[in-house]
This record gives sequence, structure tokens and C-alpha cells, in this order.
Amino acid sequence: SSLLLMSGVVAAVGLCRRLARHRLRSRPLLFAFLLEMFSTFQICACTNELSLLGNVEPKPHTALTLTYGFTVLHGLTLAGSACNPCGTLQPMWAGGTSLAVGGLKIAAQFVAALLARVVMHFIWSLEMVEPHLGALSQGCSSPMQTTEMQAFCIELLFSVVFQLAVLRAESVHPKYRVHLIALLITMLVYAGGNLTGAIFNPALAFSLHAECFYDKFLSYSLVYWIAPCLGKFLILYVF
Repeated sequence: SSLLLMSGVVAAVGLCRRLARHRLRSRPLLFAFLLEMFSTFQICACTNELSLLGNVEPKPHTALTLTYGFTVLHGLTLAGSACNPCGTLQPMWAGGTSLAVGGLKIAAQFVAALLARVVMHFIWSLEMVEPHLGALSQGCSSPMQTTEMQAFCIELLFSVVFQLAVLRAESVHPKYRVHLIALLITMLVYAGGNLTGAIFNPALAFSLHAECFYDKFLSYSLVYWIAPCLGKFLILYVF
């Protein structure tokens, strides 16, 4: 049932992206906003659903397999979209994207993150399938299972590794690049998922753990917003 739900999200987003391309080419700002919003919505909605499947047996093989599979699917279906505020910073830093367009895309990513959370919580409230039972009663299901400083360092390190791999993989054929990136993300989730969640995406972190940002804004913004962005700036500055 969860796989059908996530497949439905991917299909709906694909249809919305196609309609946006056909209808809004003459309005580039609105087109850029909606394309980034739809794409980020897909990643956030699917990851919200995947977060409920972490305890499905056999552990952790099922969760890691689904993580790899849907990361490949996102890479194949969302080409041209960053879906990550850190990724949007790169063309802004290089001068390929104006500050206005970059800010618009980052706004679209956070709007999509919030929208995905609202939509998925509504679906979970219907409790039509077993994984959704009691999903809304968890509150702040904190992914941070270590000290704040260690969590900051882990998210910073993972962001550096991920962003460096993305830069180095630009010369690889897209057909193989999506698998390399998906394999790396799966390895990072396996290595640090039990400590910080291994998110290294500010918009996705907000979508997954909004209650935690409300309760402990400073610590969570430091770990899940500032650390990934700092990792991105380190990569851009050094390389």
C-alpha cells in the first residue's frame, strides 16, 4: 500500500511537471517556482512515507533497498530540479542564477516541504493501512540520537561528501550517475541514519521533523539547516 501511494505521488508530480512545461513556458519565474515545488514535493512526500517503513522486516535491508530504489526514481524523473536549498546555492554562487530566481526556488522548496507534510498527515489520519496507524501520535520523533555537536559534525560531513560526489559525478553519463548518487545516499543513511537521520537537506528535514523545529528551533536549525549549507559553501570555496 505504501509503495502504491508513493508511486501515485510520482505519477501525479510527473503529470504536473508536464503540464507546467506545456502551459507556462512563457512565464519563466512562475514555471521555475512550480517546477521546483512539484519536484521537492515528490521527494518530501515519498520520504515521509518511507520514514514509516524503517521498522519493516527484515531490518534494515527493506528500508535501505527502498531508499536506493526511490532515490534512483527521483533522479530519473526530476532531472533539472535541485530539490535542496544547498543545491540551489551552487548556481547562485557561480553567477549562473540570479539572487531573485535562487530565492524563489528556495521558497518553492520550503513551500513544497510544508505542503508534503500536510498532505501526508491527512492521508495518515485516514489510517487506511497498517503503517499509518498511530503515525500522527508520535509528535517530535527526534532523529537526533547523539549530542548536538556530534550531530552538527555528522550532517556537515555528510553534506560535504554528498556535494563533492555530485560535483565529481557531473562528467559521468546521467544513466549511471543516478545510480552512483543513489548508492552514496543509501550508504550515508546506513552509516548515520540512526544518529541524525542522515538528511543533509534543509527542506526535507523541515518536512520530516517540523515539530522538532518548533520545540527546539536553535539546535535543529543548527544541525539540519546551517550544517548542510556550511558544507556546501566549503565545497564551493575549496573546489
